[in-house]
Amino acid sequence: MYKKKRLSEIPVCRVRSALALCLAAGAIVAAQSANAAVATGTMTVTATVATSCIVGASSLNFGNPTSAAIQAGNIDVAGTVTVNCTSGSAYTVALGVGAGTGATFASRKMTSGAPVTLLNYTIYTTTGRTIVWGDGTATSVTVAGTGSGALQTIDAFGRVFSGQTVPALTYNDTVSVTVTY
Repeated sequence: MYKKKRLSEIPVCRVRSALALCLAAGAIVAAQSANAAVATGTMTVTATVATSCIVGASSLNFGNPTSAAIQAGNIDVAGTVTVNCTSGSAYTVALGVGAGTGATFASRKMTSGAPVTLLNYTIYTTTGRTIVWGDGTATSVTVAGTGSGALQTIDAFGRVFSGQTVPALTYNDTVSVTVTY
């Protein structure tokens, strides 16, 4: 069994040897630290957020007016175009003339069956139905905006013009919606 000794009982040479060993070990560690080198550099970090837009539209449904109702007065409805563009991106929304034969921005044409029958209408940017929504030509305008990164709704105001005498049929048209950004 090991018996504890008092410090005074340990030979001086052993204490000196232990102390010398500790000092030598410390000197080696210090020498290694003193010889260590440090190098620094930089790392470039980049990201490019691409501009993008998504567009959609509700139907512009004029319902089931009678021929007499159309002849007597305008039939007005509202719909929407939705745009979701990257935040901060400027965009414009244009509408086409539609697929009806002879259509213009001022007088788009819904068609029905054979023989082809036309029902004249158009789409406006304002509830007062005074500014025709088109592609910016022929007295039409586009609608401009700035993307928010969230869905934005733009109102579209349709009107079937009064004074038309049309047979009781189902009429339809397809209008292109184009977002330029």
